[in-house]
Amino acid sequence: MALPWKLPLLLLSLMGCLAASGVLQSPVFTKQPGSIVYPVESAERSREVVFSCEAQGTPPPSYRWKLNGSEVVFSSGLDFSLSGGNLRISRLSRERDAGTYQCLASNAFGTVVSRQASLTFAYLENFKTHRRSSVSVREGQGVVLLCGPPPHSGDLVFSWIFNEYPAFVKQDTRRFISQETGNLYIAKVEPSDVGNYTCVVTNTVTKSRVQGPPTPLVLRSDGVMGEYEPKIEVQFPELIHVAKGSTVKLECFALGNPVPSISWRRVDGSAFPRKVDARKASGVLEIPYFQQEDTGTYECVAENPRGMNTVKGKLSFYAPPQLIEKPEDVQKLIDESLVWECKATGKPKPSYRWMKNGQNLEPTEERVQVANGALSISRLTLSDTGMYQCVAGNKHGEVYSNAELRVIAVAPDFSHNQLRSQTLVRVGGDALIECRPKMSPWGVVSWRKGSEPLQESSRISILDNGNLRIWNVSAADAGLYTCVARNQFGTASSSGSVTVKEPTVITSLPTTLDVTVGESVVLPCQVNHDPSLELKFTWFFNEQLIHFGSHGGFLEKVGGQHSAGDIMIRNIQLRHAGKYTCAVQTKVDSSSIAIDLIVRGPPGPPTSVHVEEITDSTASLSWRSGPDNHSPVTAHTIQARTPFSLGWQAVTTVPEAIGGRQLTATVIDLSPWVEYEFRVLASNTIGTGEPSKPSKQARTKGTSPKVTPANVSGGGGSRSELVITWEPVPEELQNGPGFGYVVAFRPHGATGWMQAAVPSAETSRYVFKNESIQPFSPFHVKVGVYNNQGEGPFGAVTTIYSAEEEPGRAPTRVRARSLSASEVEVSWKALPWSASKKRVLGYELRFWSRSGREDSASVHRTVGNQTSTVIRALKGSTTYYVSVRAYNTAGSGPPSATVNVTTKKPPPSQAPIKVMWNTSNSKIILNWEQVKALENESEVTGYKVLYKKNRHSHPSVMETNTTSVELALPTDEDYIVQIKPFGEGGDGNSSRQITIPRIPGPNSAVGSASKVSTLSALSTIALSFTARTSL
Repeated sequence: MALPWKLPLLLLSLMGCLAASGVLQSPVFTKQPGSIVYPVESAERSREVVFSCEAQGTPPPSYRWKLNGSEVVFSSGLDFSLSGGNLRISRLSRERDAGTYQCLASNAFGTVVSRQASLTFAYLENFKTHRRSSVSVREGQGVVLLCGPPPHSGDLVFSWIFNEYPAFVKQDTRRFISQETGNLYIAKVEPSDVGNYTCVVTNTVTKSRVQGPPTPLVLRSDGVMGEYEPKIEVQFPELIHVAKGSTVKLECFALGNPVPSISWRRVDGSAFPRKVDARKASGVLEIPYFQQEDTGTYECVAENPRGMNTVKGKLSFYAPPQLIEKPEDVQKLIDESLVWECKATGKPKPSYRWMKNGQNLEPTEERVQVANGALSISRLTLSDTGMYQCVAGNKHGEVYSNAELRVIAVAPDFSHNQLRSQTLVRVGGDALIECRPKMSPWGVVSWRKGSEPLQESSRISILDNGNLRIWNVSAADAGLYTCVARNQFGTASSSGSVTVKEPTVITSLPTTLDVTVGESVVLPCQVNHDPSLELKFTWFFNEQLIHFGSHGGFLEKVGGQHSAGDIMIRNIQLRHAGKYTCAVQTKVDSSSIAIDLIVRGPPGPPTSVHVEEITDSTASLSWRSGPDNHSPVTAHTIQARTPFSLGWQAVTTVPEAIGGRQLTATVIDLSPWVEYEFRVLASNTIGTGEPSKPSKQARTKGTSPKVTPANVSGGGGSRSELVITWEPVPEELQNGPGFGYVVAFRPHGATGWMQAAVPSAETSRYVFKNESIQPFSPFHVKVGVYNNQGEGPFGAVTTIYSAEEEPGRAPTRVRARSLSASEVEVSWKALPWSASKKRVLGYELRFWSRSGREDSASVHRTVGNQTSTVIRALKGSTTYYVSVRAYNTAGSGPPSATVNVTTKKPPPSQAPIKVMWNTSNSKIILNWEQVKALENESEVTGYKVLYKKNRHSHPSVMETNTTSVELALPTDEDYIVQIKPFGEGGDGNSSRQITIPRIPGPNSAVGSASKVSTLSALSTIALSFTARTSL
């Protein structure tokens, strides 16, 4: 028989076990109530509503309802009834039944509360007044007609009737109906506006419609209203809260004369998104699907010629809460701790509250804490079991999240946490044997070694969590250990053995190794250990694990014995310097040793290279030493580069040899007015290191130029001109800004020099023009240089001739004859050839066809004292006109008499066809069909056979006046053959290529242009007596 105090524990434990097995289930909503808007006008037809509520659970849940926080009472004769979990309300009353409803579902595991659902009543009453006073205005004045809607609930839509139904007022830029107030606004009254206006109000929920009393609008007779600036009568609030995803409409309308225009803009200047159609805005700006980026200040601008007025309002974004982290069902043991996180998004930022079994959770104990949506409960008890709900809310709504907490009581159980079957420990080490039974509430834990209870001592201790710790283990501590757990529901035990091993000791001593770049070194790691244990060696470099095989082959394991973990570093580099750690590990213990590796190498790059002082040819430098990499610096080297040099170049310094401790030097022999960069390299006994970073660019000072232009020459040009040319001096030799040239010249025999300044450094030509200059007269010329610093030297004197006169006579005895359809030969008698003032350098032929014009003639030039030439690429059967004139550097002389010549008919256009070849004995015979020329083509006078040994060699040519040739048999290479006709008009079109293959045997063979074999052809060709050969 169970004791009375144990009965609740047993029942709760039983429930926990049944729940864990899936027999029982806490309540979970499958359907929750939604808000209802009830139209009052339908009360006569159906005077009831039903709120839905349904939940799953085992045992099945029972249901309760709350109205405005108070329990709904169900009894016979009342208007509230339950159908399952659904709430039915009959004989509805607006005063009694309107409010907020919540459904509560409960079973043995607890209670959950549904979301809130509201019941509201939509209605629209009649207008109270039956007559309104007339409104009297001047023509041109603005007016507001008030609607004053009757008492109502639910959204309304407003419209106005003008005089009689169905003449409704149409809205435009002059008339506006506010859907906020229902008022009608006329910006500027016209005589046609006089009449009766009736406000029509429609309830969008009940669909009912009522009309107000008519308002007469009359014109005053005391004159017309003058023009005035806009007055905004329809304004939107200064601050509007807009829900995420909703549509917001801003109204704005102004009275004025003339009628004002309405426009919209964002105060921050940003454009409206595409979803906003600003063109349709006018009196209403509509922003659909409102998002965070739509927030800001909006401005309505009313404007007419008399002035402008504005109104502003700010749209702020809000969003109801939305859960992003929810608590989950959990099962815990007595005395354990619980932490549930609950997080939600929303604007404003949501606040949180927690409920337990349908009631607000008000922490009365210190072990229960609620902070920032998180619920934490320490030292759980059975009474903490139940249904919990996190409620996140702001002023725009609330969201609920449910979770079940089950606190269970169980007897000790090792089935999921057995003691480790074997615990290995080294002599002198510490052993921790974990004992983690599942039991609730926590009971008593004791230990046995073998069959005897284990007594605690200074080395042996049973910890508060039940674990056993043994310090300074000896061989006598080996054996079988048993953990025994007890609470009021039972006892359980679990056993495991302790095995004691010899310790692992690294025999290699910590050391420091000193090596040079490029050498190899072995890092030792020798170990003594228990032979029954397997060793694992791990190496670290500067506390980072070394992955062998991923260091470019520099590092490798070389430990050959089971107890050696040595590694080798091959071709060592500076980056390999540092601390190396060998860690050895067994199942029982671990040990490590550190080795410091010093690597000596070339110095690192110097730093902070500065140009301290610079002249036109020297620069004083300073720098700081870089790392010497464990070998003192013995020397420094300076290099320089300019925009004109090919990379870095060695420079001359003072002192010539820069010592290792010296950190300054002067660079000499620099070019003036050139931008230099300098860098420094350090050297030691091992080698030269990397260069420093370049110094900042520094320009040497300027001085007068020293280099004169090269290749001074000239000549040519127009009449009365002396043309002088030279190669410009490169920029790096100009020695300063303002560089230019001084050109000096004088006629032969003269004593004084004429000079001209050329201020451009890139200029390479100077022309002196004077009518007194005789043609082709010799001049002494020299070219000097200067810059802003002063004048430089002149170059050597050279002789240059002035411009000459063009030839004064025309060639005679000009003849022309046709060579072919595309070529004519022209000859003439040469003019006297001399170095006179009217030299002849060659002849210029101008030619044009009969259908062309002389001013568009083509030009063909010869060089030297040539008296004939061939003009090519002409058209066949065409008459050409040709004239010849002599030319020199001054131009062309007078033309000769014009002659004409007619080219021959074009060559045959048809290519040879039916090309056949056959072999017999030691011959190859080629045959083809005779080519017949067309009427406008020259007659065929023979054929050319083109042949070559391969596709890349130059062809040889054979001519024949028949349609066949004989060849010797080919034996070693293929021959590629083409045949084309020719006549006095030139060569015609070729036949397609054929291949005459090598014939290996004496048998006969036959081929054609359509049958090509890939064999070899003979290298000797015998022609018949009818053929001629030209190679």
